[in-house]
Formats: sequence, structure tokens, C-alpha cells
Amino acid sequence: MPPEELRGWLKLIRCPGLGAAQLIGLVKQCGSASAASSASRSVWSAAGIARTVRDALDSLDTHQHESDAAWCEEPRRGLIPWNDARYPQRLREIASCPPALFYRGDPDLLLLPQIAVVGSRNATPQGLETAEGFAAELARRGLTITSGLALGVDGAAHRGALSVEGNTIAVCATGLDRVYPSRHKTLASEIDRRGLLISEFAPGTAPRPENFPRRNRLISGLALGVLVVEAASESGSLITARLAAEQGREVFAIPGSIHNVMARGCHRLIRQGAKLVETVDDILEEIGGQVGSWLRSIPVADEESKRAEGHRHQRILDALGDQPCAIDALVEALGLGVDQLSAALIELELEGRVAPAAGGRVMRLKGPAAPVADGGSKR
Repeated sequence: MPPEELRGWLKLIRCPGLGAAQLIGLVKQCGSASAASSASRSVWSAAGIARTVRDALDSLDTHQHESDAAWCEEPRRGLIPWNDARYPQRLREIASCPPALFYRGDPDLLLLPQIAVVGSRNATPQGLETAEGFAAELARRGLTITSGLALGVDGAAHRGALSVEGNTIAVCATGLDRVYPSRHKTLASEIDRRGLLISEFAPGTAPRPENFPRRNRLISGLALGVLVVEAASESGSLITARLAAEQGREVFAIPGSIHNVMARGCHRLIRQGAKLVETVDDILEEIGGQVGSWLRSIPVADEESKRAEGHRHQRILDALGDQPCAIDALVEALGLGVDQLSAALIELELEGRVAPAAGGRVMRLKGPAAPVADGGSKR
């Protein structure tokens, strides 16, 4: 993007009182953001924009959008305006689409098929493990995992995708020169390096309560569907699910115990028509028609790798026996790395063969084991 065009967009984005629809309409009318930002008051008036808004444009601090431009010109930073080919078409179609997106990382990820994974900031340990496991498997199948960088389920979803070298997008409710929550600075840096962070808010924007619902509409708008892992009865995740339904996206929910308050939001969604999800395949059944060719392009493990995985799973199940077992004891007994063991336990839990137990232990569930020859997997 030419420097004068970038500065035109940044100036318009910073203009107080200029709504997204007005901004986009003005750029269309003038042919470019640079022309729109320098157009006369009569042109703005003809576009239905109040004189006071045009006056506000003239009173902007020029140092501010020069600072914005300097930020955008750094490596792996930038701005994607509404009329840029990299701006995702799915987002263009939603109500009140943002006129531009600031980004950190790889903007090409915006054009890939995405699934949003959201849930409670105060998720249970099992909810966090479920979110990470589902995100990892969906990413392994070739889908990009989109979430909001919040504590709890959001962070687990991002980590799940990264754990299998998959793609993840964090949609932020602040300017991208800061990280909220601050506890996710390391995670945000990893997403910056290996994925993508985006925001409709200019650098310097602080976390304000009204920004989070706005952020949520982008999470759902970018995705083919939204998976809710855990949510209380009053939850921001339910807002994201409602927005997804309004935008014509699929809504998925994972059920939980009737005694778990974090499952009540998911149960409400299921009663309202969301698809009950027990495995990743439940999601792929719904969206396969939209991304089938993409998913088929993801290489599957060869037979030797599948057999090795099956034997590893069976060793874990044999080591568990009939009593709950501590993770440290399994690591010592099997000689596996913690990361390798954790990944295998997540897969086994998704298959319904193990479950978390009290005291951070894990237990084997009763039921027929899958044959080792086929890798012990439903994939």
C-alpha cells in the first residue's frame, strides 16, 4: 500500500464520530482513502456526514497517525483495509464489518478456513484439556483455530493449535501494541511468530468493556462455525454463539455434567439448536461440504506411524490398569516425554478411553479397546 494511502486510512480510522459504514462509503465515493481524507467539507456533507465530524478530522494530532504508520511499517505488522484483496470475504458479509484490520504475524491466514473455539475464562481443568485437545485435532485436520486470546478456553485453544504446528488467529479487543490479559504476553509472542493477531482497534487502544462484544462479532464472522467448550449461563461466549447464528455460521457445543455450572451455557445452546459435539468428526460432518477439498489435502499418517501410535496408546492403557495414576508415575513407567504423553492422553480422552481423576491423576475408562492394528483411533 502506498504510504499516502496508508496514512489516509489511519487518519479516517482515528476520526471521532466517523462510523464504519460512513467511512467505507466515503472511500468508495472518493476512490481512495487518501482522497477521502483530504476531500472538502462539501464532499463529506454530500456523503451524509455531519460537519462536526469533518471538523474533527482537521483537529486530529498528525503525530498520532504518523506513529500509527511507523507501527504498521514494522516487519510482520500492517493494516488490511476493506478494499484489500487480503481482507476476508466472510468478514465483508457481516453487519458492521470493520473498515480495516491491524495485524501482527502472517495475514495470509485470514484467507484459510477457520473454526472458532471459545469458552469460559474460568474453565475447569477438564474444560481446558478438552479445548486444547479439540483445537489440536481440528488444526491437525487443516483448519485454522480462531479465538480471542482471553484466559481459560481461548488460551487453551490457541495452545492446542500451536502444539501440532497448526495455524491460529487471535482476535484482540485492544490495540496490537499491547497484550490483554498481560498473562498472555508469551502466548501472544508465540502467535505473532507462528500465527496471526488482528484487531480493528488502532495501536494504543486500551481494554474497554464495550470492545469485547465488538471483538466477538469478528471471531464468529471469520469462522465457518463456533465451538463452545464451557460457558456459564451468563457468558461472553454465548454472545459469540448468538452472533454466529445471526451471521449464518454453525454453532457447536460440548455437553458436560449437570453439576458443572460451566456446562449450563452449552446445554442452553444445545436446547436452542446448537449441534451437540462429542468428537471432532461431529464438527467435520457439518462443515465438510465447505472445506472438504481442503481437508482431503491434509496428509494422513502412514500405516507404520498409525501402528506406532496405536501401540503407544495401548502401552498407556496397560500402564493405567484399573486404578487412577499420576502423570509423573506414567512418565517414569513408560519412558515417554511429558509433552508426548500429554498429547496421547488428550487423544485417548477424546476417544472416550481415559478421563481425568482427582488429584491431577488420570484413569482408564471401562469399555472395548480399539484394535492396535488400525492405530486405536477413530480418525
